[in-house]
Amino acid sequence: MQGHPSHRDEADSSQSRSGQGISDRESDRTTLDARPKQDPGFGVYIHWPFCRSKCPYCDFNSHVRDTVDQVRWREALLAELAHYAGETPERRVSSIFFGGGTPSLMAPETAAALIAAVKHHWPAAPELEVTLEANPTSVEAPRFAAYADAGVNRVSLGVQALNDRDLSFLGREHDTAEAMAAVALARGQFQRVSFDLIYARPGQTPAAWAEELRRALGEGCDHLSLYQLTIEQNTAFHARARRGELPLAEPETAADLFEATQNTLAAEGLPAYEISNHARPGEACRHNLTYWRGGDYLGIGPGAHGRITRGRDKLATRQHRAPEIWLATVEQAGHATRTRKALTREDRLTELLMMGLRLQDGIDRTAFHRELGREPEALLDERKLKALAEEGYLVLDAPGLRATAEGRARLNSLLAYLIP
Repeated sequence: MQGHPSHRDEADSSQSRSGQGISDRESDRTTLDARPKQDPGFGVYIHWPFCRSKCPYCDFNSHVRDTVDQVRWREALLAELAHYAGETPERRVSSIFFGGGTPSLMAPETAAALIAAVKHHWPAAPELEVTLEANPTSVEAPRFAAYADAGVNRVSLGVQALNDRDLSFLGREHDTAEAMAAVALARGQFQRVSFDLIYARPGQTPAAWAEELRRALGEGCDHLSLYQLTIEQNTAFHARARRGELPLAEPETAADLFEATQNTLAAEGLPAYEISNHARPGEACRHNLTYWRGGDYLGIGPGAHGRITRGRDKLATRQHRAPEIWLATVEQAGHATRTRKALTREDRLTELLMMGLRLQDGIDRTAFHRELGREPEALLDERKLKALAEEGYLVLDAPGLRATAEGRARLNSLLAYLIP
């Protein structure tokens, strides 16, 4: 799962009963990280678009290539980074995230050069978080020490399942033993380790999923990202589903699986600080918190998105998506920005709601003032706010606006109703 804000939201039908039994935890609003809420941070996202193979469920900007000119790509990424550094003076970087694709196929020397360049262009926060997404294969795991030496201090492993049958179904190149060995190796090399799992797989039961989660917790990681299997356009799974060849989880089963996720991990001290992400106190992904809190971030590399505040404007940027076009454009122009536009007030409100209501803590009032200069009561329909509060889906109080557990379980429907 890549680290810019395209993480999938679970469908309403799969969450319709997931809030039961956890609303009493709403008052326990653990601080997610040490930064004050009025400072959402400033992140740098770097996209490495290459994979060894394309997973059948994946619609991310990832591509299979026989060979990659590592030196040429390193120079291009450094050039685009330098271009955007010129547009964002006087910022302090709080996080770097290498996403993809499969960034653990990037030469460690490239990661080291990019980390060094970020620290050259901007002052870095003392607790600078540097995350690398990686596949837990025996081919890539031996490079972990080199990435740690390069400055990576957090790794996110694409484990996806803890049984070999489902790993094969998901098109993964590793088996369970290989994945667990990679997790153990990562724990010895990096300060922080997270891994992804996909649920609502064919034939999966809540009891089996709860056991899989307990096994994941036994690996000693303090952060888990748990995504419901969704069928995306232009994927191999989409083609199979259209032909009736893919047995998908029924909505009621998916809802039960989501509920099992919340209950199992909350009981073990990893509550959901965001719809799909669970962490022990202090272990939330700071880079993704920047997205969810409406902060600025740079998008470097093919297809990467960015948000840059300039005066009263907030600019949305997107780089050329095709790797070869991106590379040639950067070599010619110093960057490969495909689109660059100022977001309207409506755009900014929509993004703030869509991202911030995913968080257990919701949207702080300072974020509304920072982004839109007004209180949430002045920006949103009072009648709709009251109706959602009476139904137990939304809370608007002195700290700000947040969805309850029941509201987050129905977030798509809630947003469709709330957004002007």
